[in-house]
Amino acid sequence: MKRESKQKLTDIDIKRYTRNFWTILCSIIILGVLFLASVRLGVFGKLPSFEELENPKSNLASEILTDDLQVLGRYYKHNRSNVKYSELSPHLVHALVSTEDKRFYDHAGIDYSRTITSAIYTTLLNRKQGGSTITQQLALNLFSERRERNTFKRMMQKFQEWITAVRLERSYTKEEIIMMYFNTVDFGAYNTFGIKSAARTYFDTTPDQLTPAQAAMLVGMLKGTYIYSPVRFPENSMKRRNTVLNNMIDQNFLTKEEGQKAKEQELGLKLRIANYGEGMAPYFRAVLKEELKKEFKRLSITKSDGTPYDLDRDGLKVYTPINFSMQQYAEEAQREWMEKLQRDFDRQYRNADPFKGANANLLVTGMRRSDRYRVLKDAGMSEEEIKQAFNKKAPMTLFTYKGNVDTVMTPMDSIRYNKLFLQNAVMSMEPKTGHIKAWVGGISFEHFKFDHVKLAERQVGSTAKPFTYAAAIDNGYSPCFPVPNHSRTYGNWTPRGTIQGGDPITLKNAVKYSQNFASAYVINEIGAATVASLTKRMGITSNVPNYPSIALGAYEASVYDMVGAYSAFVNHGTWIEPTLILRVEDKNGTPIYEKTPTVVKALNSESAYIMVDMLKGVVDGGTGSRLRRAQYGGFKNPMGGKTGTTNDNSDAWFIGITPELVTGVWTGAEDRGIRFHSMASGQGAQAALPIFGLYMKKVYADKELHYTQEDFPLPPGGLTREIDCSQYQEFLGAPSSEGSLNDDRLGF
Repeated sequence: MKRESKQKLTDIDIKRYTRNFWTILCSIIILGVLFLASVRLGVFGKLPSFEELENPKSNLASEILTDDLQVLGRYYKHNRSNVKYSELSPHLVHALVSTEDKRFYDHAGIDYSRTITSAIYTTLLNRKQGGSTITQQLALNLFSERRERNTFKRMMQKFQEWITAVRLERSYTKEEIIMMYFNTVDFGAYNTFGIKSAARTYFDTTPDQLTPAQAAMLVGMLKGTYIYSPVRFPENSMKRRNTVLNNMIDQNFLTKEEGQKAKEQELGLKLRIANYGEGMAPYFRAVLKEELKKEFKRLSITKSDGTPYDLDRDGLKVYTPINFSMQQYAEEAQREWMEKLQRDFDRQYRNADPFKGANANLLVTGMRRSDRYRVLKDAGMSEEEIKQAFNKKAPMTLFTYKGNVDTVMTPMDSIRYNKLFLQNAVMSMEPKTGHIKAWVGGISFEHFKFDHVKLAERQVGSTAKPFTYAAAIDNGYSPCFPVPNHSRTYGNWTPRGTIQGGDPITLKNAVKYSQNFASAYVINEIGAATVASLTKRMGITSNVPNYPSIALGAYEASVYDMVGAYSAFVNHGTWIEPTLILRVEDKNGTPIYEKTPTVVKALNSESAYIMVDMLKGVVDGGTGSRLRRAQYGGFKNPMGGKTGTTNDNSDAWFIGITPELVTGVWTGAEDRGIRFHSMASGQGAQAALPIFGLYMKKVYADKELHYTQEDFPLPPGGLTREIDCSQYQEFLGAPSSEGSLNDDRLGF
């Protein structure tokens, strides 16, 4: 009886235990399902939406592209640019799969056997072993800026990775997952994000050109970008690289011979560390960025969610009219001539202190403009304390034409040093389209950030004279009309000048020899208001007062405006707004902005052509005749231009015109008080014109550019006025000095 009772009790216990087991198991499963559902619903943290998976927020660098689609530079918070799978070297894919996820092509986002193995290693053997698949690592990259350190949060994050990884595997091919992984991975140093940036930073190449050894090194870095940095710890990096190569051999991606050959190679770094000023046209890119911001704000261009575009994060493509080769030629021409000119400039100050007398305050002004001053001021230091700090020696990096020099000197001495550098600006533009082809805003963006093409306004000197003569021509004057060319007083204004080219002198020769007396007479006849009005219509945006002295350039303007204005002469009197931007696309290639330049008919077409003919005379025997000499280009083709030199040789100008290209050059120091002592060195024909010559020589030598060397085309409808003044010579008389001038003496 007792035995039967005991047996019944046991059966009941077994049933109860079985029922409890299944209850607990089902509860665990249900709780697990509910837990995973909660994770999926974002209870423990938001997961990325399908749209976010499709378009991850990855701080993409925006690219600035030239007219021939070369990358001019980038704007970025993180230096990242995306690549397609087809742009990846197979060695990259093989290195990644063999090292990070051997069963990548077999699992559906989670490698369960690897996860269990990782748990055993960590729990029982106290050894860390990565259990995340490539897809899981991508999931973490997509929805988290960094790995959580808190244990509970990291566990939640791990579940989020799993769910996101499965979703990724269902939504994308294996190739797309690898592509996305390489585009979102962080290579640590030098603000390097994504494989495109890494390939450029460490090997100055593109991802599709990476060798097995290079690919293995970059993939090897991902285990620890600091400890395996090829710059900080090259031995660690090489050992890690060779481990990756061994993995590639084991997985039959490389033969033993290929792997051994790769392991014997040096790291072979070709560091190209990106910075804002790196690359071509840094001044142009700096101005362009501000122009884009203004345009986006003006037109209320925003993303689909209504937030403004961020040029440093949103991966825009900015198409510009800049030509890569022409930009390079302009930069080379500037550097070649400015280095020579700077040596001449330095010699005149070798035994003289330029910071005395009228220039006594320039150093203090320079101090107060500096970033160092603002930092010290914000720190609460008094003016006297700041002056003391500026006279204490500190490590400095100085600009020289031979390269940067590290030294120790006081900040005040560095200001003195930098202020004695001549600055320069070059802008080249197609007059018929307004497309800017080259832009050089200074001699070194790293050391002198201020742009002298668009942001600087300097006194224009004699480059303003053509506006006076254009107003006269447009009001019925003939280019062959003779005017007095001697000193006269107009009210309380008595301009200074010479009598080169004869007295009287034709308007054509007055431009050719840049005569002040004749220019003053002409503006007095037609009125300063007429000249000022035309000048503004031709695109000069700075203040042009209704004073007679504007005939001699007694106002300031930018190189940008002056090139645009001269382009109107070449473009039959039609001014087209100089164009920096063609269009902008978002990261998906969708157009979001297209530039439509402003167009103004500023001058009668025939009057504009007559002015072009007069400007040709400047090069054919006038103040710009150096361009016909071999030293300055030896040009035989038709071209025109105008030199300009301001009072005391503070500003030197030359604006050159050809049928398809107008180029402006300005040279001067940051402060007008720092200048050449003599016109021989400081005039426009010496300090600016040679850069135009060097530049155009390179442009014409480039057979891929196809700029014509033919003559300027006649205006629509032809000419109705005579421009050959030799037809009137018997009435005018030949000026005795005409054609016998030494242009070295001319600088107006």
